[in-house]
Amino acid sequence: MSIPTLLALSAALHFYIGGRTIPDLPLIPGGLFALLLLASAVLVPTGLLARRLARPPRADTLAWIGLPFLGLFSSLFVLTLLRDGLLLTLWLARLLVPGHLSLPDAARASAEAVPLIALAVTLLGFANARRRARVVTVPIPINDLPAALHGFTIVQISDIHVGPTIRERYVESIVEAVNHLKPDLVAITGDLVDGGVPELGGQVAPLRRLKSRHGTFFVTGNHEYYSGVDPWLAELPRLGIRILHNDHVVIEHCGARLVLAGVPDHSGGRFDREHRSDPQAAMAGAPADAAVKVLLAHQPRSAPAAAQAGFDLQLSGHTHGGQFLPWNFFVKFQQPFTAGLHRLGRMWVYVSRGTGYWGPPKRFGAPSEITQVRLVTAESEFAAPARPRA
Repeated sequence: MSIPTLLALSAALHFYIGGRTIPDLPLIPGGLFALLLLASAVLVPTGLLARRLARPPRADTLAWIGLPFLGLFSSLFVLTLLRDGLLLTLWLARLLVPGHLSLPDAARASAEAVPLIALAVTLLGFANARRRARVVTVPIPINDLPAALHGFTIVQISDIHVGPTIRERYVESIVEAVNHLKPDLVAITGDLVDGGVPELGGQVAPLRRLKSRHGTFFVTGNHEYYSGVDPWLAELPRLGIRILHNDHVVIEHCGARLVLAGVPDHSGGRFDREHRSDPQAAMAGAPADAAVKVLLAHQPRSAPAAAQAGFDLQLSGHTHGGQFLPWNFFVKFQQPFTAGLHRLGRMWVYVSRGTGYWGPPKRFGAPSEITQVRLVTAESEFAAPARPRA
């Protein structure tokens, strides 16, 4: 989208918010809100276009200023739509029951509520996004699981989105939390970066300090393809991270075998024919007697093909759980699963809400997570719910 087009769209949407609310506000609050909307109309496109307007580190500064306003604008826009729906409902009700409802009072009160609620949600969402993701422990019951694999742990991190507002210190805190869990292996299920290797190589470098018994494994997400996928596929192995690209490894653990496979992002084939996601190819040649077969796939919509290929568990991300209200209600129209543990035939699917965030530093109603997946015998903890750890 061109810069003039984005500026015009931003101006139009902000004008809608102001036009629908400011006339019902008192003079001074209305004037202050108008100034806020004017600043937001300029800063939202600035945050989105920061890398086209300037080079780092100035681009990062522009993003830090503009992207929080994008989060605020999103809440303002949704709340204004809801307010218009409420006022329309009250107007219709007043036609049916004349004299029992005061539209001016409702208009004034709801107009005051829109900016107050939006600011509160944005500030709380900012705090939620910038804190280190909490650990969520998820037992996965597996039929006929060997005793040697009972309690086997995979720590999943996903959708960190290292970029203009997520930098080295943020990554370091994630690495510290993962290492504290002492996992058997670490899985990174895509959307690690939003930018190229020259800009972000140093920011992801703390990942080289990830520690686990069997290593760290990675599959691409859609944002790797926006960021120059081939340089990243060359860079990550230098950090000790193994990339699974329509293939698998066999993990030997205390005399039992586990197959860990990975596929490129579901959309990868649109960027490069060699990156077509293929769970069948990822499973090819895997030992039939492996006790558990786990697939790493960035998008949940890989699940039907994964189940058909014979996997027991798919670990995914991509959705962010919607990241903040009300978008979690819309993710389900694009993905079969939004967040948490699900069953598809005989295969389990776990969808992480993500360990970082994308775009505005805002999480509300969809907390970030570091996921500790524990394989357990079906008889011991069947269908036990995921639970957060302090």
